[in-house]
Amino acid sequence: MLELTQIQKDILYALITLYKKMGGNSIKGEKIAELINRNPGTVRNQMQALRALGLVEGVPGPKGGYRPTAKAYELMAITKPEESVKVPVVVNGKSIDASAEEMDFPSLSHPDICTARVRIVGDIKSIEPGDEVIIGPTPVNELMVWGKVTGRDDTTNSILISIDKIFALPKDTVEEHMSSPIITVDAEQSVRDATKVLAENKIHCAPVKKGNSFVGVICLLQIAKALSDGKFDTPVREYMIPKVVFVEKTTKIREAMRIMREENMRILVVTDSGEPVGVITAHRILTELGPEQVKK
Repeated sequence: MLELTQIQKDILYALITLYKKMGGNSIKGEKIAELINRNPGTVRNQMQALRALGLVEGVPGPKGGYRPTAKAYELMAITKPEESVKVPVVVNGKSIDASAEEMDFPSLSHPDICTARVRIVGDIKSIEPGDEVIIGPTPVNELMVWGKVTGRDDTTNSILISIDKIFALPKDTVEEHMSSPIITVDAEQSVRDATKVLAENKIHCAPVKKGNSFVGVICLLQIAKALSDGKFDTPVREYMIPKVVFVEKTTKIREAMRIMREENMRILVVTDSGEPVGVITAHRILTELGPEQVKK
């Protein structure tokens, strides 16, 4: 097995993190240097060695840079993008654009301390000690972890958390946790008016209707995009996600989370024999579903 120096491991992990975040675009050495707080020249020198080891590929041209090879993922024990499942990370009640990659429990044998080191793919610079964090659900055993951040390591893109509770998602159905009646916005309403609907109802997403049909979903992310484009008075239909996913009320919470992951949706419309009766959101599950709600 290859033996890498610590700086090489830091560079490789930073490259993989940025590569995933940028959707597979090549990464400049300067970006890697910034993430691990190293001199760009040092990174370039180490890249020569990593390329010789078959761990990094160079991409020529003005938009070029570096990208990790399959061998790099294998060596660093990181899931390749096409095989990965996003493990949500919620900080202070808000979902962030990141995914938990690995979780170590160094203090399991200590009776009074339960901590975990969580390696994350995504930007963690906004996470600070004292922040409340929720990790999960994990893809196989549906574990969720609640805790408080006690430290952050930017070189390995990891956070250290003090764990408050760990549990597997219950066998509850979506009917038991859905929001009803369904709050919707009209496809012809302006994004501005949709924002008021979300704010007044204290929700993050809402289905979009055209007449009696569900035609899409509008969430805070789409509203932020419209705001950045300066098109707050544009009809919702131009910024909504043009897809709606339905699940029957008897669907288990675990299955609903799986569907959300596979469909890349954060809200599902719940039906009763095909008739819409409510909605279930990832935010509601992640922030409100606690061990005290697990049915015995």
